[in-house]
Amino acid sequence: MASVPAKFDTLCIHAGQEPDPSSGAVMTPIVLASTFVQDGPGAHKGYDYSRAGNPTRTALEGCLAALEGAKHGIAFGSGCGATSTLLLGLKTGDHVLVGDDVYGGTFRIFDRVLKPFGVEATFMDMSSPAKVREAVRPNTKMLWVETPSNPMLKIFDIAAMAQIAKEKSLLLAVDNTFATPVLQNPLALGATAVVHSTTKYLNGHSDVVGGAIMTSDDALAERMHFLQKAVGAVPSPFDCYMVLRGLKTLGVRMRQHVKSAESLAHYLESHPQVKNVYYPGLVSHPGHALASKQMRAPGGMISVEIDGGLVAASAFLRAVRVFVCAESLGGVESLAEHPAIMTHASVPKEAREAVGIGDGLIRLSVGIEDEGDLRDDLDRGFAAAKAAG
Repeated sequence: MASVPAKFDTLCIHAGQEPDPSSGAVMTPIVLASTFVQDGPGAHKGYDYSRAGNPTRTALEGCLAALEGAKHGIAFGSGCGATSTLLLGLKTGDHVLVGDDVYGGTFRIFDRVLKPFGVEATFMDMSSPAKVREAVRPNTKMLWVETPSNPMLKIFDIAAMAQIAKEKSLLLAVDNTFATPVLQNPLALGATAVVHSTTKYLNGHSDVVGGAIMTSDDALAERMHFLQKAVGAVPSPFDCYMVLRGLKTLGVRMRQHVKSAESLAHYLESHPQVKNVYYPGLVSHPGHALASKQMRAPGGMISVEIDGGLVAASAFLRAVRVFVCAESLGGVESLAEHPAIMTHASVPKEAREAVGIGDGLIRLSVGIEDEGDLRDDLDRGFAAAKAAG
């Protein structure tokens, strides 16, 4: 498929994957071997040890690269594994500018893992490119951008960040997990690297943990492949197969996620028990115009602040039945969670509240169930929240 021009849905199914030459199997085989025969010392068929490389992983990496329009895809055992490996390019004394509203696990890596090694991170609202440019220091080495952000759905200007990175000789990393390559392609907007938790939309079925880095920078890719082998945060062959299987329906799934999320966001915006709805598809969203420019659709994630604080939010999450109260996102099933207690508990309370992550905030991952059933389920949650108040 690499030499055949193809559109996105076709790439999802075929990129990086050819029928198995030994059997003709249409589906990529799961190669469970940990080691591979060599005709002599160093004379192998491209694989010697599965931490260094595996045929099933190679197929996944080729598909992921194609979907992001990248030259290279590097797969990892988790999204945090991908993030940590990319950040291993930093050293003591380096500085990173990070969006103030990022996934709690990403915050934890910067704040609890890298800080003791002397790598400093400044968390800031990146809505103003001018302020980002002013915040760059002589020792700044990277911009870390998550857009749409988690969980406040902030939209940051990737092209503007790329221009700053180019002017200041910085690496621009964009976490594209919420948007997916269906809706947004950061490399085409000038990013150096794209990071994904493949656990989420790319796999899409809540049964795999994985991550990936995609880039067209040859030197960075060479370094990432080395660290992938040296540090060893690699995915299993079975997990690579599962993500490949999930990718085949990525395009069709995302279209349904978006369709239902857009409808539910408008419904929530008019609900009397709702204080705020955060969804870039709404005209009321501060980043709506930018999202319309750099994304093909606003995505399947909604955050909503309801009246009644923690008591109401807890009652809401206990009452819903189609939306499952659980962490993670991007699966075919709808999920609802409480960021302050669940996904962002590692972020200090004052930092959470500064970006709007309060006790009444609920994050919704809108699945592909019947839209009417989802709306009825939200009504069930609101009824319980009202009764608890």
